[in-house]
Amino acid sequence: MAEELKVVARIHTDFPSKFGIPRQSGLVPELYGRIILEPEYRQPEVFLGIEEFTHLWLLWGFSANPQGQWTPTVFPPRLGGRTKKGVFATRSPFRPNSIGLSCVKLERVESDTKKGKVLIVSGVDLMDGTPIYDIKPYLPYADAHPEAGGGFGQAHSGDGIRVQFPKELLAKVPEEKRGAVVRVLEQDPRAAYNKKPDYVYGMEFAGRDIRFTVQDDVLRVCDVVDITTKEWEKIK
Repeated sequence: MAEELKVVARIHTDFPSKFGIPRQSGLVPELYGRIILEPEYRQPEVFLGIEEFTHLWLLWGFSANPQGQWTPTVFPPRLGGRTKKGVFATRSPFRPNSIGLSCVKLERVESDTKKGKVLIVSGVDLMDGTPIYDIKPYLPYADAHPEAGGGFGQAHSGDGIRVQFPKELLAKVPEEKRGAVVRVLEQDPRAAYNKKPDYVYGMEFAGRDIRFTVQDDVLRVCDVVDITTKEWEKIK
């Protein structure tokens, strides 16, 4: 009989949708998240000793993906979407079990009168509201392997793009989020197989719609729109 995974917590981040989320954890250290336990697990003892660790493993669910859709081979975006690899040789979200794995930095533990102990973590690569199935401490002596080979993924680890973000538009982003949004854009949020030179993209981040174009390998922000206004319309 199949066992059902229990959601122990949910993480809250600046990404209400998938577009723009870094492809791996740790790529943008300035991205923060708040991990809030589900009511069933809000006993203060569950985090006893967790502050002794600097990093944590998160096991989570690809909640925005259609369930039950997977194939034995996939087209990794970093390979241009044209080269096949086995699903278990990639980190594709379309898997038999939609489980993700992220390593994040534990910044601090806060106390909330209604929600109990809350973990503040950085280097996140998760959408707002993502279900967390488990939290485990990162152990450098067992988890770190400096000699490990990164395969085809390592070959593209340094991929990025130059960003032009006009000061008057950057000023529309909350001050404490400005460094993070620039770093996110430098990762080039576009899919490698779907790059349109004359298209205006929209990335929802921290209550703003960051609109940009890309030409001659330069990403240029052309507008920043408050998504809380009635006039805002999502770019399709």
